[in-house]
Amino acid sequence: MIKNLLRGFSALSLAFVPLVAFTPAQAAQAPQGSRVAEVTTLADAIGLIRVEDEDRTGYARSSFRHWSSGEIATDGCNTRNEVLIAEALTAPAVGAGCKLTGGVWLSYYDGQEVTDPGALDIDHMVPLAEAWDSGASAWTPARREAYANDQGAATSLVAVTARTNRQKSDQDPAEWLPPAPDAQCRYVGEWVATKLRWQLTADAVELEALKVFADGPCEDSIVPHTPAP
Repeated sequence: MIKNLLRGFSALSLAFVPLVAFTPAQAAQAPQGSRVAEVTTLADAIGLIRVEDEDRTGYARSSFRHWSSGEIATDGCNTRNEVLIAEALTAPAVGAGCKLTGGVWLSYYDGQEVTDPGALDIDHMVPLAEAWDSGASAWTPARREAYANDQGAATSLVAVTARTNRQKSDQDPAEWLPPAPDAQCRYVGEWVATKLRWQLTADAVELEALKVFADGPCEDSIVPHTPAP
């Protein structure tokens, strides 16, 4: 896929307006109590990721317990629904059992507006299997649960159409990118931020795919990242 990306960038660059993954102002608006550890260019952020071969030995999705009771244990909503509430363009009504109605969401991967929360998946920016391959296999069960339910960074979990989430599956940016071209710089920036937040590694092919963006259409993007607790 890297070769396909390189071939496509010459044509894409004629119509592509680089999307800043994050701006300094957005970084300054981090949730109260959180700390932006570092804000770097995308290229420099990629350079902070350690390169190692991936190993999926022993992976099971059940190793990452989700969805938990969320950040507010008394609101009756699990992590999935709390993310939906947080990311809604139009806030949904929250009924008994945290049933959500009347909200509007934008799936940024494909630019689709969605009014049915059942049509949305909550995507782990770095998929659980990819996280396992990249270092999470050595974590405690509690840390894997924290990863799978991470609401401490807005980039860790994202509400997107079920179709795009399932197309992505457990693939990294060398294998899959959002179908909306103007979403790709944001996506790469959020992928890198999540890897740095959780000190996850990248394999050589993945790293080269990220560098293609940093050296091309996303060279103006910046990436703030906060360390996971």
